[in-house]
Amino acid sequence: MERTEESITELILRAKKETSSSPKGTDPIFDQMRGVDWPITCTVGPGLEGAIACKSRVGFVNGSAGTLIYRGYDIFDLCAHSSFEEVSYLLLYGDLPDEKELDSFSSRLREYRFMPNTLRMMMSSPVERMNPMAALRVGTNFMHQRQTWRYSDGGRPPLEDAIASDEDSIPMETRPTGGKRAVYEFLRRHLSRPSDATPTSGDAEGIDSCIHLISGMSTLAAAIGRLRRGRLPIEPDPELSHAANLLYMMTGRRPTPLEERVMDVALILHADHGMNASTFACMVVASTMSDVYFSVDAGIGALNGPLHGGANEEVTRVLREIGSPDRVPAWYQEARSAGRKIPGFGHRVYKTYDPRARVLAPLAGMMAESNPDCSQMYATAKGLEEMVVSDLGAEKRVFPNVDFYSGIVYHGMGVPEDLYTVLFAVSRVAGWTARVMEYLDNNRIFRPRSLYIGDFDREYVPMENR
Repeated sequence: MERTEESITELILRAKKETSSSPKGTDPIFDQMRGVDWPITCTVGPGLEGAIACKSRVGFVNGSAGTLIYRGYDIFDLCAHSSFEEVSYLLLYGDLPDEKELDSFSSRLREYRFMPNTLRMMMSSPVERMNPMAALRVGTNFMHQRQTWRYSDGGRPPLEDAIASDEDSIPMETRPTGGKRAVYEFLRRHLSRPSDATPTSGDAEGIDSCIHLISGMSTLAAAIGRLRRGRLPIEPDPELSHAANLLYMMTGRRPTPLEERVMDVALILHADHGMNASTFACMVVASTMSDVYFSVDAGIGALNGPLHGGANEEVTRVLREIGSPDRVPAWYQEARSAGRKIPGFGHRVYKTYDPRARVLAPLAGMMAESNPDCSQMYATAKGLEEMVVSDLGAEKRVFPNVDFYSGIVYHGMGVPEDLYTVLFAVSRVAGWTARVMEYLDNNRIFRPRSLYIGDFDREYVPMENR
């Protein structure tokens, strides 16, 4: 059966109908959030679990209902009708663009996609021997050097103009008052670009740098993939969309309209997801009045951790290990007996089916229709899903998450497995930068407390008596 772009839209809207959730206006969780102001009382667990760090309009995850929204728009509607360019604009600016605004935004993405000087510096590094995410961090820092004026002598805020330099001067035993701004912070006037700065240099705290990162990271990702395979990077094609360029620069061939649409949907699905570890890492760095490049660098580092990004790579390895659908029952029983964690299942937030997986599962099925390797992998995945859900779904609320089918989708488009987590970052940078810019509007440096459980009044013992 030949698939069309329209059939993908129908597929997504069908997945939306299958998602059971309470009406958005009557869900109790929305009522609880209305009218809440600082200071907020909440129950906090280890790792800041349950802590409320800030207010946000960027996006919201309802784990109990299995819904995800960006700026008030349901993820299914955005996947069905929008594009990654439009969604990136929405996340950064707060509203969907009109035709003129989208044309201007897309033009800036096209301009920033060309990074010959950054790629030249990348090619002087041993990218082929580096972890792909480490290479992405290197590339992001090269982008930073090309873009920002902040670390020139004229760009640093003078220390004598700082209100204070150490927020620890506030007694940590003092109950937080919930002030709307930090007691100590650099004056905001030092964060605007000086009038004599080169107009194209970009403001490291500005929206221009966010667009630079969203666009440039796709070029970096593709270049990393090619350099790791002994090939030269490919220049972007100004006639292609963001998703199509990403595939073209990675594979060296122009994608089909279907592949372009599938990649576009995958990028939208990964663009933002609440206060996750990498987003929080970005915001912590930004809160110190560092800049958005270093903030994104921190996000990449957090995403590289196996508990956050990279699970889809592990899923594809497991599916190959199982081999075929008929081997699923025996493999699963052996894995359960050994206490082995099944990658791609369960989520820290969702206690129902991840809405992103509801879209990616049928997309993986589409890839399987024309790719024999994907077909075997997809059939094995469906068999494994059935086993896990029947065993753990009802009692422990364990269902497929975004990582379970995304690797099959990427594999079907010819994306190398070692770039799966890099692609995650290429998409998530839109959410990272949107939340950083939102937070800086009412910035307060992050300073949580720890519970000291150590000793007191220990007597110092000289070295010769130890």
